[in-house]
Amino acid sequence: MTTDSTHPPMSVHDDDIPEAAGTEASAPGEAGTEAGEAEAADEPRYTLDELARVSGLPARTIRHYQSEKLLPAPEREGRTARYRDAHLDRLGLIGRLQDRGLSLKAIRDVLRRVDKGKLDLEEWLGIGEQLERPWTEDRPQLLDEDELGERLAGHRPGLTAELVEHGLLQANDTLPPTYLVASPGLLDVALRLESAGVDVTTSAEALGRMRKHVRKAAEDVVEHVVDRAGQGFGQDPEQVTEALAALPEPTLDAVRLIFTREMERALRSSTEQLGTVLGKRRSERDDA
Repeated sequence: MTTDSTHPPMSVHDDDIPEAAGTEASAPGEAGTEAGEAEAADEPRYTLDELARVSGLPARTIRHYQSEKLLPAPEREGRTARYRDAHLDRLGLIGRLQDRGLSLKAIRDVLRRVDKGKLDLEEWLGIGEQLERPWTEDRPQLLDEDELGERLAGHRPGLTAELVEHGLLQANDTLPPTYLVASPGLLDVALRLESAGVDVTTSAEALGRMRKHVRKAAEDVVEHVVDRAGQGFGQDPEQVTEALAALPEPTLDAVRLIFTREMERALRSSTEQLGTVLGKRRSERDDA
């Protein structure tokens, strides 16, 4: 028998020998294999443009995900790439993780661990939902002129402009005018201090300094807690979720206690300095 020089000769195996006429028996497992192959054949297969259409994502975004190793390589039919439902599911998952605020690099790391069986994604997402729960009801508010007037009732003229200047209010260019209050709680703090004689510049700058240092402290504490997960607490995702749910109240109590004690200490140690500064200011006024 002659063979085509471009293809190796076909070898003959027992499975290739036709069964005797009238027999329909199959080798063990053969029916399951054939069913799996039939199911795979029935599964939708998409070109890149078709996948873009059903996923709602631009083709260039899908290509970018492939280049970032977020999406498995497609199958090939000649020069045409073919995608399956698994690719569509992966695109949906990437979107869910992006909604959680993860960068593409972080998503790639998460998916790599999931694919290796080192992470249960649903458990991980459950922990993420717990982490996203707010610790405070202090949320942005939009006030019109009348509502802002009620908020500032009894305060001196010109205060609105100072609050806008220091970012405690944001004036919107609308008719009628509206004002965005990023943190109603911090606005109330500034107004209470203003009533006590502390000008907005001083209080706003003090709040900015506080935010800067508290942000760094929060990042340090979270880094420590994350490093201890699985050994100091939370032997499994369910225990981690329970611990996170209990975290806000004791943490806020600890912040109040620690910061109050440190403010007491700092004020006591600054008594002499405060007297010196006030004396200097009085002399400057007398000279003027």
